[in-house]
Amino acid sequence: MSGHPAYAQLRGVSPVASVLLEENASTMTLEGTNSWVLRAPGAASSIVVDPGHEDPAHLDRLAGFGDVELVLLTHHHPDHAEGAPSFAERVGAPVRALDPALCRGAGPLQPGEVVSAAGLDVQVLHTPGHTADSVSLRLEHEGRTHVLTGDTVLGRGTTVLTDLGDYLRSLRTLVTLPEGTLGLPGHGPELADLARTAREYAEHREQRLDQVRAALRALGPTASPRQIVELVYADVDRALWAPAEASVLAQLQYLRSEGEL
Repeated sequence: MSGHPAYAQLRGVSPVASVLLEENASTMTLEGTNSWVLRAPGAASSIVVDPGHEDPAHLDRLAGFGDVELVLLTHHHPDHAEGAPSFAERVGAPVRALDPALCRGAGPLQPGEVVSAAGLDVQVLHTPGHTADSVSLRLEHEGRTHVLTGDTVLGRGTTVLTDLGDYLRSLRTLVTLPEGTLGLPGHGPELADLARTAREYAEHREQRLDQVRAALRALGPTASPRQIVELVYADVDRALWAPAEASVLAQLQYLRSEGEL
């Protein structure tokens, strides 16, 4: 176990949401995966969201914070979901996700569904774009909206996309959230106003699209995603060029779908 206190303790973010940081920091996961523990004041058990990798030390710490009623997954990526089956077996709780293949002991989540557990009512928002099965989880407490965003919106920086059209539609959903909605991301620090951040994300995506359009004009319509990355992301750490290439591919697919290519 790391001696760093961030990896060892549950940090309260609000009266109903606490976070345990997994020790898996990288260029893709930022400081590490945020495993969220949700529990209404006075409730006997909790909801754990995104237990993370099959990481025994991290899962041991998560299991030590009291009874778990339900495990929820925001999407299928291993840094969020890999450890869910063994964790759920250990704590005796079902696993639910949008993808039926990830579920254990309960049916898949449905868009718009309200899940009641740990004294909370959690609404499922389908927010694809990072992955097709990405969901965000909304709950209310003492007049403040909380939304767990998985990798749809990160605590800092931008996320990798598989479908830009889906992602822009997901951002339009998040933009409509109340002012001051507390964003609880899968990586990075919490966000004081998720709707504002979603607007900034949408503006950033439009700027990137304009840059890709300009690159295509400069390089020609047959330019490869890698060639576009080398031009558009020239000022970005090369360690991030591979995920940037995936995002450029999603942008090219979007431009084709809109009849621009």
